[in-house]
Amino acid sequence: EVQLQASGGGLVQPGGSLRLSCAASGFMFSDYAMAWTRQAPGKGREVVSCISAEGGRKYVADALKGRFAIDRDNVKKEGYLYLENLQEGDTAVYYCASKTGVSSLVQSEYPYWGQETQVTVSS
Repeated sequence: EVQLQASGGGLVQPGGSLRLSCAASGFMFSDYAMAWTRQAPGKGREVVSCISAEGGRKYVADALKGRFAIDRDNVKKEGYLYLENLQEGDTAVYYCASKTGVSSLVQSEYPYWGQETQVTVSS
């Protein structure tokens, strides 16, 4: 059974940093692309970053470049989203998702989703 478990969220002050983790189990993680999405209060869910199966191709939404970064460790079967210089607008529920084939910015292409982790940025 494919399972993804996101963790690492929490309450952080503006300007702070977090590392979100996505632990994968039940499938060959190294064959799957991965994405991180988020849903802010009152807004739709958006893809913030994605990474190819081998980790060589990475995408971060333009508005988040310079503050967010994505990576993965296929040996540990984990994906990561690094969030820096967090702002109140980054407050959201964050999800990790996975799919076979190439990475994509289209959420509907990801059949496997993990449970969310909450990120709250507040002073």
